[in-house]
Amino acid sequence: MNHILENGLPNLDHMASVLTQRAADDPDLLIVTSDSRGSGRVTGFCQKFPRQVVEIGIAEQNSVSISAGLASCGKKVFTISPGSFLSSRAFEQVKNDVAYSQNPVALIAISSGVSYGGLGATHHSVHDIAALMAVPDLDLIIPADNFETAAALDSYLENPRPVYIRFGKKAMPLFYTDHAKIEIGKASVLKQGNDLLIIATGEGLLPAYEAAEELENSGIRCSLVSLHTLRPFDKETILTLAAQSKAVVTVEEHSVNGGLGSLVAGLLMQQRLFRPLKIVAFPNEELVTGTQQDLFEHYGISKSGIFQAANALLR
Repeated sequence: MNHILENGLPNLDHMASVLTQRAADDPDLLIVTSDSRGSGRVTGFCQKFPRQVVEIGIAEQNSVSISAGLASCGKKVFTISPGSFLSSRAFEQVKNDVAYSQNPVALIAISSGVSYGGLGATHHSVHDIAALMAVPDLDLIIPADNFETAAALDSYLENPRPVYIRFGKKAMPLFYTDHAKIEIGKASVLKQGNDLLIIATGEGLLPAYEAAEELENSGIRCSLVSLHTLRPFDKETILTLAAQSKAVVTVEEHSVNGGLGSLVAGLLMQQRLFRPLKIVAFPNEELVTGTQQDLFEHYGISKSGIFQAANALLR
């Protein structure tokens, strides 16, 4: 019988709630926005703490550089901007001013993946993980639900360092019953089985979870991992579970190149742990136009798509 997950908020809404709570006790917590108060869900924060907000306007490169300067002075800075622009237009500033200079900025990438839907390729960020994976000294976190969101934010506040935290827009269910089970930098194992290992990240976790339940109904025992932290990468957990499984499926809202799937494939090959592998992600081509759900269904980032991919691997 399938387990019914409790409904959660869109992760951006929960992010805004957490930051508003934390800012009440921490005047060094600042938000820097590039005309993204509304889309970043922080309008209420800005009204409540106007002296803890810096508005840059539509100038993402400046927002990252200014955030780096504030962080170098001891401020805990959350730079909020669409992921498509934060990871491309401001790439040089992220690389040099934040990561290379080790200025502890939390780069909050909003409306990432294909959240902008019909606005198309200019506003999609299906390249960001691939680009930022090549930048050393920058943590990469993709929360799937409200609990992972709070864990990512608190991890930064407790130990500020350069980090890119990637959010979509979708209201996600809660995959956990409490906050304590999540450790940033450590993969979260949601299910265990010896037939198939499914590794998912961000909003790709929902169809992966649904597919795992459907596979279990058909007699295929699945391990399901939420890999919310891509850097630091929990190699040990992935290797242990992959060794116990007959095949591996990765699921992500990103290009098939340079993301979660590439990370897992590289690990398994270099460790000579050979398993049939399927990367469920967007192909390296111009994507069709539509909503996030349209694109997920079209490219198989869905319950049925993952179910079919898993059965094909195991056959």
